[in-house]
Amino acid sequence: MGTFIAIVLAAVLTNNFITSKTYGICPFLGVSKKTSSAAGMGIAVTLVMVIATLVTYPIYTYVMVPLKIEFLEIIFFIFIIASLVQMLEVIIKKISPSLYGAMGIYLPLITTNCAVLGVTEMVIGDMSKILGEGVAMNMGWAILYALFAGLGFTLVMVIMSGMRERLNCYKLPKAIAGFPIAMVTASFICMAFTVFSYISLG
Repeated sequence: MGTFIAIVLAAVLTNNFITSKTYGICPFLGVSKKTSSAAGMGIAVTLVMVIATLVTYPIYTYVMVPLKIEFLEIIFFIFIIASLVQMLEVIIKKISPSLYGAMGIYLPLITTNCAVLGVTEMVIGDMSKILGEGVAMNMGWAILYALFAGLGFTLVMVIMSGMRERLNCYKLPKAIAGFPIAMVTASFICMAFTVFSYISLG
């Protein structure tokens, strides 16, 4: 139970991919103008994270490691992620054209979103600080981490979009309107999330 809680807290709060690792900043700033678009992008990224981990983890563990071709992991992972994003793009375009239009170019950019690649790399790397000493990474923990990393990504996207929508209700000085105030807002969100780095399960 302690490992479960550690993974959830780390993925969503203490090691959030946006606020802590600054992964996925491009969609974070580009698709956070509206809450609906931000939530849609977050869900899409979460889905790709989970499916990518579900595919890449066993391929790495049971194929690449025995064949000693681990050095090709990034090439393999990017190819798999690109294929998944293409499938997701077709599905979203068919099911929700409005969401597809709102995401625009940022949907295909999930292919090169370092948050997605980051989660697939992290679950095959050293996770001892999160899992705890003596706890081995397995498929279950890997998928759990990917799921909550995606939910943490979505949480920050929605918070950012809510603040930006609120700011649109005010008349801001021309010097800080638009992208400058978005960067200031993002900075405050990141600073707020640093509080969670003091959480201790011990």
